[in-house]
Amino acid sequence: MGKPEIRFKGYTDEWEQRKLGDVFKEYSEKNHTELPALTIIQGGGTVKREDSDRNLMYDKSNLSNYKMVRKDDFIVHLRSFEGGLEKSSSDGIISPAYHTFHGDVTDSRFYYPYFRSCEFIKHKLVPHVYGIRDGRSIDIDGMKTIEIPYTSIEEQRKIGDYLESIDDLITLHQRKCDEVKSLKKYMLQKMFPQNEQKVPEIRFEGFTEAWEQRKLKEVLSFLKDGTHGTHADTVDGPLLLSAKNIKDGTIRWDESDRRISQDEYEKIHSKFSLKKGDVLLTIVGSIGETAILKDPEGITFQRSVAFLRPNEYISSDFLYAKIQTPAFQKDLESRKSTSAQPGIYLGDLAEIPVEYAPSLEEQIKIGEYFWQLDHLITLHQRKPIPHPNHPTIHTKHKGEEKYVRIRVNDRGKINRTANLRRFPVDIPGGFKDGGGSVGEFQIYSGAE
Repeated sequence: MGKPEIRFKGYTDEWEQRKLGDVFKEYSEKNHTELPALTIIQGGGTVKREDSDRNLMYDKSNLSNYKMVRKDDFIVHLRSFEGGLEKSSSDGIISPAYHTFHGDVTDSRFYYPYFRSCEFIKHKLVPHVYGIRDGRSIDIDGMKTIEIPYTSIEEQRKIGDYLESIDDLITLHQRKCDEVKSLKKYMLQKMFPQNEQKVPEIRFEGFTEAWEQRKLKEVLSFLKDGTHGTHADTVDGPLLLSAKNIKDGTIRWDESDRRISQDEYEKIHSKFSLKKGDVLLTIVGSIGETAILKDPEGITFQRSVAFLRPNEYISSDFLYAKIQTPAFQKDLESRKSTSAQPGIYLGDLAEIPVEYAPSLEEQIKIGEYFWQLDHLITLHQRKPIPHPNHPTIHTKHKGEEKYVRIRVNDRGKINRTANLRRFPVDIPGGFKDGGGSVGEFQIYSGAE
């Protein structure tokens, strides 16, 4: 078979090709009614039927015919060929319709990604599938003849450890990402006035002035949407993007996105130009996504995107955060047209009320705070992958994780505070505690 392109140090032997039926032996053990009944989740192992959210009905009085499966052994159903082989998450019993396989000198963490790969399912398993449509089945005897890679158990374990660490890292980053998103959602409600209030519940220290309110058009020096024209595509040239390219505060594009000629680009921008700091807002299709334009060179947008340029009353970062508040999103929703493709007219957009701090300094602090949160979200979404020869596994150690603790004074002005929630999150250097007359948020280290 040869050798893999990337390999841990100390392993030089060539890998073998062995038949699946020689590496993994099918077994069928019944009469284990003391074990829990399991159900299979494609791509997710197994769960106890009692814990499944699928409301599965089965005859609990006749479990003696169910097959036992050991933790980390593989399971295949005659009609589950599209999902490859599944790995059992625990000891249990499964329907007699399933086949169970055990490998004596194998590491399931090594083989599981392979059994779920396109290489295995589409190229090796499919030739052993028969029937049509929903009636397609796997020829188990034929499947056992499939040749699969085999290396020493030591190298399997090494690779298994590495792949498991990546899965743990992905889970950790996803958890942290979800926590930061929860914090952001909460603070978008608390750091902007609600229900016609003049001040927000949570405020940076040193700011006490009542907030003001104007229509969106009154805090903008420029409001326009993208081109309505028809433009021929070119291989290179300026990008012509749309609402689908704006997501989670970023402008995303790749080589598959549209490009137009320089002449077409100049025609679009003969009477206006985009500037750094312009706030982009999607107004057709997926309404309400926003981003700040950092580099306007060689880029323009279709009519599904609006350009908002703040005037002296408001900063770009503050407006970007304000657009994401529940109140602003609700206003967008209420003004949305009910045509075949949802959209909002610029005239209706311009009338949306905007509450803002009179101090640009406070606006900038608020904008920077939400930028920090967005930055953290982005970092956790860009999961670092360690190299096999230089694995760096990030683990949580008690007492070392930083938290954001939000404390809000009670309405009776009593000198006590209520700890609403603690959000474990990595905080960039230079980000300080903050607060005001109504509440405070505090960064601290320590176990939850």
